[in-house]
Order: sequence, then C-alpha cells, then structure tokens
Amino acid sequence: MRKINGVPVEAHTDLSSLTGGEVLKWSGTNMAWEDQDSTGFVPFHGVGSNYGFTAGGENSGYSDTIDKFSFTSSGNATGHGDLSINKGNRPGGHSSTTDGYSSGGRPSSYTDVIDKFSFSSNTTAASWGTLTVARWDGASASSTTDGFYSGGYDGSGTNVIDKFSFSSSSGASDHGDLSVSRNNPAGQNSSDYGFSSGGWVSGSQNVIDKFAWSSNTTASDHGDLLNGNRGIAGHSSSTDGFISGGDGTSNIINKFSFSSNTTASDHGDIYQARSLAAGTSQTDNGYAAGGYNGSLVNTIDKFSYASNTTGSDWGDLTVIRHSSAGQQY
Repeated sequence: MRKINGVPVEAHTDLSSLTGGEVLKWSGTNMAWEDQDSTGFVPFHGVGSNYGFTAGGENSGYSDTIDKFSFTSSGNATGHGDLSINKGNRPGGHSSTTDGYSSGGRPSSYTDVIDKFSFSSNTTAASWGTLTVARWDGASASSTTDGFYSGGYDGSGTNVIDKFSFSSSSGASDHGDLSVSRNNPAGQNSSDYGFSSGGWVSGSQNVIDKFAWSSNTTASDHGDLLNGNRGIAGHSSSTDGFISGGDGTSNIINKFSFSSNTTASDHGDIYQARSLAAGTSQTDNGYAAGGYNGSLVNTIDKFSYASNTTGSDWGDLTVIRHSSAGQQY
C-alpha cells in the first residue's frame, strides 16, 4: 500500500505511473508510513555514523591488526584487537549493525576463513565459517542481514559471488556470478543491491556489476567507471556508489548512481594519491585508509559525498599498511 497526498492507494491499484508518496516500512520492531525515498525510519544500511575500522593488510608481512577511527572527530586510529589469522591481499570487509566481518584474504596462500569481531569490544576476532572458494582480492558488500564477497583471485580471476549470514556461522553459499571474472574490484551497496566495480582481468576493467540481495542470478552490467581501474577503495552513500584511488597512484574519485545505468562522473580527488586503500562509508562522507603509492601509506582520507572537492587528511592508522578490509559502525 502507498499513500499519495495522504490518501491510501490499495495494492491492487496499478502504481506503475505513480512516483513519490509514502509506503509502509518495517524497522524490525514496528511499522510506519514514510516517504518511499526517505531513510529516516528505516535507515539505509551499509554506512556508519560512529566509527570506521580497517582489518588486516600488508606491510613487511601479512597483518592481523584491527584499527578503529572516529567519523565525528579527526585524529589517529586506535587499536581494536586482532583478526583470528593474519590477512593481506584485500580480504573482504563487511558490516552488520553490531559486528565487523573479514572474509578471505592471504595469510600465506588463499584462505576461505570468515572472521567476526565486535564493534563494541576490543577482543580477538572469532572464526565465522568459510567462503565457498578460498581467495583474495575480492569486492565486499553488506545487506542488513548478510555479507557478500564477489570476484577475487584463486589462481586466476573468479566471477563467484559468495553470501554468508550475519546471524549464523554456517558458512557462505554461492549467490550467482559477476558478469565478468576479475580480481581487485571495489564493492558498494544500496538498500537492495550489491555492486562490484572495476578490477583486473588481462588489463584494468571499467565495468560496474549490479546483483540483487534477494536472488541468486548472474549480475547485470550497471554502466562503467571513467577508466579501467583496479586496487580501488569502495564507498557508498544512500543513493550513489564511489571509488577512490587505484591503478598505481591515482587520486581520482568516481561517483555513479545506484538508480541509473550510466557512466560514472568525476567527483574530485582524495587527499593523497594511492592504490590499495581500505574504503569505509559514513552517512555523508567516504574514507580511504592506508594504501600504497610507491611506499606504504598510513593516511586516512575523508571526502564529502555532497561536493566535488579534494578530500582532507583525517588522521593516521596505528600501523602503516595497504590492502586492508574496511568496516563501519
């Protein structure tokens, strides 16, 4: 049912020509009328409002460090415990409302381990099941109930999309395939879809793939990045996906709409050019932490979703490294 100008319109009425209005939404505990595009009552999931996290990564070896930094005040990150194993080569970063997850990565060879750690307590992460395919360098996305890890490298680029539950440690299941096998893409998430953008297969890719949370089918092409790019950080607002940095020492931020299949646009630059940063998402801003630009980087960058301007320095990680996973709370 929808309300148009305060008047309920029943479900059997053809709504295809109507736009706007209010719909009934379920928050998990109760229902309320809200504008169909609003996220006040049922918040968009996939962004945080309090803290960003980076887990694992690489410096002189593979790291198990989990860092935590504030979204509300600039400053250096603090330690927030450790993963259950060392993980480099861009393990997946996923977020529920209470916990962070890290899937796959590289302790020495490909791993299928999914780690879970609490956002509220500084303790060592616990194993949370396994992926269907051991790999690293995949793209991460999160719905309200599940984590998704797409693409990656298991000896060659893969097209597998894995799905695992935030409420059960039973392990991941196959959730369809990307349209193009590749490694080193970036992940984004809207309220109903996951996105996997860029990556590498016989060259840097510009494809943006879109797949539904609700159905196990092959992803569809959702437009292109400005250029082929890999080693990029992924970020999400409630309406748009962003990628930052990548390919060598890029500082470019791309922005693409979740609602329309078009080529991404230039959205300014990050503060420090680099690839292999960990991307995190706050309600109004994106953050890129760590990375590599010919040497290791510990900088945390912040950029606004609303304005096309150069990002700013937001602080430093506790350990200089690249190829970490990003989470948010």
